[in-house]
Amino acid sequence: MWRADGRGYPGRVTQQALSEPFEIGGVHVPNRVALAPLAGIGNWFVRLQARRHGAGLVVSEMVSSFAIHHGNRKTLTELLRIDPRERTTGPGGPVAIQLFGQDPDVMRSAASTVAERGADIIDINMGCPVPKVCRTGAGAALLRDPARAVAVARAAREGSGLPVTVKLRSGLRAGERDGFELALRLVEDAGVSAIGFHPRSAQVQHKGTPDLELAALLVERLAPTPVVLSGGLRDERRVLDSFAATGAAAVMLARGVLGNPWLFGGVLGLRSAEPGREEVLTELDWLIGRAVEHLGAERAARYLRKLYPPYLERLGASKADQAALQGSSSIVEARALIEAFGTLAATP
Repeated sequence: MWRADGRGYPGRVTQQALSEPFEIGGVHVPNRVALAPLAGIGNWFVRLQARRHGAGLVVSEMVSSFAIHHGNRKTLTELLRIDPRERTTGPGGPVAIQLFGQDPDVMRSAASTVAERGADIIDINMGCPVPKVCRTGAGAALLRDPARAVAVARAAREGSGLPVTVKLRSGLRAGERDGFELALRLVEDAGVSAIGFHPRSAQVQHKGTPDLELAALLVERLAPTPVVLSGGLRDERRVLDSFAATGAAAVMLARGVLGNPWLFGGVLGLRSAEPGREEVLTELDWLIGRAVEHLGAERAARYLRKLYPPYLERLGASKADQAALQGSSSIVEARALIEAFGTLAATP
C-alpha cells in the first residue's frame, strides 16, 4: 500500500518524494516535511529541534495579531523570536510565523512587524477550534465568513510583502465543507501561496478520521498551488499512506512529534530504527538546556512539565515516575530525577 521513499502508490508518477524540495510563493523549501504550528509549544527551540531531525519547513505557534499590533512585550520578544540556528541546522529552510485574528487592518500591521522580524512566510490560522479564539471571529470562525477571511489574508500579504499561507479545517461541523470552499477563494481572490489542510471538522478537534478523499479533491482543484496535509499523522505509516493517497505537496506533523522528533527522520528515510534509551535521554537533556536558554531556569521548569510525559513513556517510566517529574519544582530537581530514572532503566 505504501512505499518507504514517500513516493506513494505505483502509478502516481507525478508526486514527488518527501525528501525532494518544493517552493511556496517562490520560497525554497528543502523537503516536504514540515513542523505544524503547535499552540503554546512551537517556540524557536521546539522548531530548532524539528530542524535537527530533518524538517524542511517550521511554523511557529499561533500568535495574536492584536498582541503584535499593540506592542505586547512578551509577544514581541519571545513569540516572534527567530534563532539563526533555525536556518542553519539540519536541512535549513524557511521559518513561518503563524498569526491569528479577524481584523484586516490589525493583520496588515502585525504582518508588517513579522516581516521586519525576519520571517520567510506568514501563515494564518483559520482552523483553531478553541472557543475563546472562535468567539472573537478568528480561527475556525472565519470558515463561516469567507469575505472577511479573504480580506484578512490579503491584508497579511499586502502588509508583509511575504508569501502567505493559510491553515484551515474542512469545516466547522462534521460533514461540512466550508473550509474546502474557502481554500479555493483564498487562492483565487487573496493570492494565498499554499493551503495547509486538516481534513477534519473543527467540531471533532483531534478525533475522528481525516477525510483523505476531500483532501485529494482539494489538491486536484488547487493545482499547482501546494496543499500541505495535516491531521492524524501520528506515525510513519499514516504519514506515508496519507501523503500517497492525497497527492499532497507536503505533510505537516503536529502532535505526533511531541516526544518523538525522530518521526521526521523516519518519514524522510533518514533513519529506520527507533531511538535507544541513551538517545532519548540525550534529546531530553538538549530540550531542557534550550528551555533554560529561552525562559530562564524558573520558567523553564514549569514550561517543560507538558513536554516530559511522552519521553518518559518511551523510556518505560511508571505513572509515579512521570508524576514525580511533572511535580518537580526546579530544573536541578528535574535533572536529578531524569538521571536517577535513566540509571534505573539501564539496570538489568
